[in-house]
Amino acid sequence: MPSVLVIGGDRLGNIRTLLTSMGFTEIIHVTGRKPSDCRLTLPVQTKMILVFTDFINHNLAKHIKVQAKQHQLPVYFCKRSCSAITSSITSLPSSVFANEAEAVTA
Repeated sequence: MPSVLVIGGDRLGNIRTLLTSMGFTEIIHVTGRKPSDCRLTLPVQTKMILVFTDFINHNLAKHIKVQAKQHQLPVYFCKRSCSAITSSITSLPSSVFANEAEAVTA
């Protein structure tokens, strides 16, 4: 079950539906407004990180980039709109869903 970590924005609205239609079964949302969000630990099942650039501070963005690099996860930075997300994720690597296909066939 591929999951995506969404950082930024108070509400997801239609974005949740868009990500579900792209094949993500679990969507984990962090608003990024709380000071404790800067110490966020990535959930184990995360396959991709989506960061809304107009809703987070620089420290949180830097922290997420460092953790994503350590876990070798793709990070997409975009504005909070369905069209911006679609254009950012159009070249989604197949490795995001690779482990899931192996688990289904096994």
